[in-house]
Amino acid sequence: MGEVRRGCCPPMDLFRSEAMQLVQLIIPIESAHLTVSYLGDLGLLQFKDLNSEKSPFQRTYAAQIKKCGEMSRKLRFFKDQMEKAGVSPSSKPVTRTDIDMDGLDLKLGELEAELVEMNANNDKLQRTYNELIEYKLVLLKTGEFFSSALSSATAQQREIESHQVGEGSLETPLLADQEISTDSSKQVKLGFLSGLVPKEKSLAFERIIFRATRGNVYIRQAAIQEPVIDPVSGEKIEKNVFVVFYSGERAKTKIFKICEAFGANRYPFTEDLGKQNQMIDEVSGRVSELKTTIDAGILHRSNLLQTIGDQFVQWNSMVRKEKSIYHTLNMLSLDVTKKCLVAEGWSPVFASKQIQEALQRAAFDSNSQVGAIFQVLHTKESPPTYFRTNKFTTAFQEIVDAYGVAKYQEANPGVYTIVTFPFLFAVMFGDWGHGICLLLATLIFIIRERKLSGQKLGDITEMTFGGRYVILLMALFSIYTGLIYNEFFSVPFPLFGRSAYACRDLSCRDATTDGLIKVGSTYPFGVDPVWHGTRSELPFLNSLKMKMSILLGVAQMNLGIILSYFNAVYFRNGLNIWFQFIPQIIFLNSLFGYLSLLIIVKWCTGSQADLYHVMIYMFLSPTDELGENQLFAGQKIAQQVLLLLALVSVPWMLLPKPLLLKKQHQDRHQGQSYTPLQTTEESLQVEVNHGSNGHEEFEFSEVFVHQLIHTIEFVLGAVSNTASYLRLWALSLAHSELSSVFYEKVLLLAWGFNNVVILIVGIIIFIFATIGVLLVMETLSAFLHALRLHWVEFQNKFYEGDGYKFYPFSFALLSDEDD
Repeated sequence: MGEVRRGCCPPMDLFRSEAMQLVQLIIPIESAHLTVSYLGDLGLLQFKDLNSEKSPFQRTYAAQIKKCGEMSRKLRFFKDQMEKAGVSPSSKPVTRTDIDMDGLDLKLGELEAELVEMNANNDKLQRTYNELIEYKLVLLKTGEFFSSALSSATAQQREIESHQVGEGSLETPLLADQEISTDSSKQVKLGFLSGLVPKEKSLAFERIIFRATRGNVYIRQAAIQEPVIDPVSGEKIEKNVFVVFYSGERAKTKIFKICEAFGANRYPFTEDLGKQNQMIDEVSGRVSELKTTIDAGILHRSNLLQTIGDQFVQWNSMVRKEKSIYHTLNMLSLDVTKKCLVAEGWSPVFASKQIQEALQRAAFDSNSQVGAIFQVLHTKESPPTYFRTNKFTTAFQEIVDAYGVAKYQEANPGVYTIVTFPFLFAVMFGDWGHGICLLLATLIFIIRERKLSGQKLGDITEMTFGGRYVILLMALFSIYTGLIYNEFFSVPFPLFGRSAYACRDLSCRDATTDGLIKVGSTYPFGVDPVWHGTRSELPFLNSLKMKMSILLGVAQMNLGIILSYFNAVYFRNGLNIWFQFIPQIIFLNSLFGYLSLLIIVKWCTGSQADLYHVMIYMFLSPTDELGENQLFAGQKIAQQVLLLLALVSVPWMLLPKPLLLKKQHQDRHQGQSYTPLQTTEESLQVEVNHGSNGHEEFEFSEVFVHQLIHTIEFVLGAVSNTASYLRLWALSLAHSELSSVFYEKVLLLAWGFNNVVILIVGIIIFIFATIGVLLVMETLSAFLHALRLHWVEFQNKFYEGDGYKFYPFSFALLSDEDD
């Protein structure tokens, strides 16, 4: 493991995963932090956790991680405050300041304390300001109550006095004397209480007070025109000003409690008119002073947040990097002297020199007297899978990885998926008009990719943007297959020359191709446009697309079996070559390879042979004469030989491999019984190896059942997978027919009315139907079917997909992760 295999051909980066090695680093403690930091910048080493038995709190750098977590909390607090204030972090690159993490921690603490204090003062001032605004409203509205009540009382008094003067009698002085002589201690004194209550609660508030005091109150309310900010909740609420007149302390206590229950704010008020005006002036003066103070505080807070925003991205990056460094250091183990840290991890072989340079640079920059030690370990553990991809190949590799990550250095189907996936999609989506629409849509993403890659997109948009190059190839291949099908929104165009056929008479369009006569050379590229619109269009295109689907399917399945051969050669597994690859290639091509050959021969010779009949009676009556279904001389003998080979290949796949595996195991186990005595370490290593390949772990029944399942799956899959490729024909037919329906039944029908309004409506319906059904739903449908053909029909011939991805420690990957 770890050796670069050399051959006659240049290496393919995507055909097999990168050669990996398990490395061990012995790092002095004084340079450990800087070493891990440089390795994070490099991003080519996946550390193994050597302290997996310890909890997070028992690890060496738990305190530092806790400190970084606290700094992250402060930064999240700053981010929330900036979002509320509408301040966005500066995206401009900031020159790196020479500030260490301790200094940053102190600075963040000071800024947090200052910001918290400013928020508290602002909240306190804002609450006082809102209370004064409410108090001013209460003074104005309640003053109106009292002035209106005083004016009406004065008017009533004058009216009563005028009546008394006009209607004098003998009893009048006596009554006056009685009023004067009344005891002042028995007069009822009324108190009053004023404030604001939420408008939605005002009726219930009035009703509860009336019932609690048994009607011994007088309440007046007046609505405020605009909503006011509640001092307690800070929300804008519509409120009413109220005045409650009561008698007695018990009534006063009840009203106080009801006000508290309803969230009514009470404010003092005086009956003296002069004092009222004085209080209004005082409150107005305080409101203006508070407004000035609050505005100054908000400006100061905005300046502080802007200062934080200018450095926020840099600080956040520093904290995230520091936290990831200490997480990684916690995966390292201390040696017995507690002066060095031991690290183990996977790295690509090509990265050895870069890693060693990073170690040397870290030792030099940290002034360490001892450099780090780099050594390669030999292990039987399966390495992670790492493919070097770029922005073009990443999406195709992710299509494969969604099924399963490739086993270490097995043949990668992603190389072929780059071509076969968009091509099979285009076979189902063949229309060069729709292909141009897809191309224009994806070109928008590609042209603006630098701008869009830095933005936060929605889920669907982000997924589409990530697969922009897949869609680009899908569009280009759709234009190609659309030209072959000769369909532009279902309309044929003679782009490559004149049609080879002409009508024998005027009724040939409604008849069959018997009404057409060949008048020129064969149409040079794709389907002759004269086929479209004839009664024989569907039978002709169905036959063409169905046979084409079988040819493509058999070709791709053969490619999968051939790749299993290259896997067997690479891993030096002779059993898989002789008892898996050879019988599989024979079985598939004896049946469906032969069918593909018959299709090509029939196309070339123009024979009228019935291929269904040929294939069915190849099994039912292999000795019968073929008659008119014979396509070439010696066909009967060839079919009998191919049938015999197909029948022989089934036990060839089933029986030898389990028996030979059992024999190999017995020979290996017998060889281990007569080895000379070893040292303790060697004997332990033999025991470990023996445990992994030991006699007790080899169960012949399990191996045989597994091989039986594999054989049955391949034999049945050869039939079902070939039939599954007929979906290429079915979806191509559905796409073509839907496009034809929208064109003929919407666009042409609207055109036939000779009405501009109907034509515009028809064009709008046609555009929306084309976009919604053909460019969205049909695209998704063809994409999913192409995905299934690759995952099931192609990859199950050779792809195990039981590996695990290479996740290196890299600062570049931190930007997409949350704390």
